[in-house]
Amino acid sequence: MSTLTTNPTSPAGPTLPNGGRPSMLSRILSQTRAAFTSPKYGPVLVTLVLLIIIFAIGGSRYKGFVSGPVILNLFVDNAYLIVLAVGMTFVILTGGIDLSVGAVVALSTMIAASLLQAGWEAGVVIPLILLVTSTLGFLVGLMVHVFKIQPFIATLAAMFLARGLCYVISNNSISIDNPFFVALAQTRIPVGPRMSINASVIIAIVVVIIAFYVLHYTRLGRTVYAIGGGEQSGMLMGLPVARTKVLVYVISGFCSGLAGVLFTFYTLSGYSLTAIGTELDAIAAVVIGGTLLTGGYGFVLGSVLGVLVLGTIQTIITFEGTLSSWWTRIFIGVLLLVFIILQKVLTARRR
Repeated sequence: MSTLTTNPTSPAGPTLPNGGRPSMLSRILSQTRAAFTSPKYGPVLVTLVLLIIIFAIGGSRYKGFVSGPVILNLFVDNAYLIVLAVGMTFVILTGGIDLSVGAVVALSTMIAASLLQAGWEAGVVIPLILLVTSTLGFLVGLMVHVFKIQPFIATLAAMFLARGLCYVISNNSISIDNPFFVALAQTRIPVGPRMSINASVIIAIVVVIIAFYVLHYTRLGRTVYAIGGGEQSGMLMGLPVARTKVLVYVISGFCSGLAGVLFTFYTLSGYSLTAIGTELDAIAAVVIGGTLLTGGYGFVLGSVLGVLVLGTIQTIITFEGTLSSWWTRIFIGVLLLVFIILQKVLTARRR
């Protein structure tokens, strides 16, 4: 009688103490557990699960909550914040912060409204806004890198400057009636039955795709992550640390200007008090999206998930009808604290 023998070096998989092999389910559970406890992927996965749970809660309480129009309206209402969060992601990945983005959004709306009212063409106004905001970001980057000023202080100064310039332009709201801006504000792009998006969503998606490519497939992206992981190590590796530290603030300034342009499409006006506190929304979205405040870990797609979480909470409060809008701030504050603690736990376990 012949007997079957099993080669202990067979590639079929590791053996268990009882001589068996781990099942497919156990391997999947092990890999899932490893992903959720990873400081790189864990917070992003938690954000995704949280978004699904919030949608499930909304769907169980309100008829029609989980529907195409509601989901698309999340992108329509938050397109400018998505662009803002993309720029903030670059900065936070290096271990920095940018408190000026909300004021720069307001400055962009004021520049657009005042110049358009004066008869300037949209084809000149939009590039001019992006140039001005990028230049402001460049100056902030120089303060941070050349003069070694803490990003908190440098961007706080830029915030006061931008907000002050808004009041120099005008104390009152300025309406926009430029045909190009009005057309973009009113144009809806159908994507299904009773479902549509606007041009701002398309622009936001393009920005996210470009940012994703830059961060993961270019030398600039590798340098951004390296700076967040350890600036000195990046310099020893021969990476362009100085140039990149300045450039991330230029990118943030550019995204802030573009977000301001998208906001004018949304409101068709410019106002000095626009976007007060929006810088905190952008930071919250990035952190809830899984980017470590100390830098080095994070994904731009996670920041998009963070924006959607904030937007979904606001939508639920709107559907409820009996809650004040300030409850949004309360929920965001709680989530922010939870995710900061989660980051601390995961990074501590890594050490």
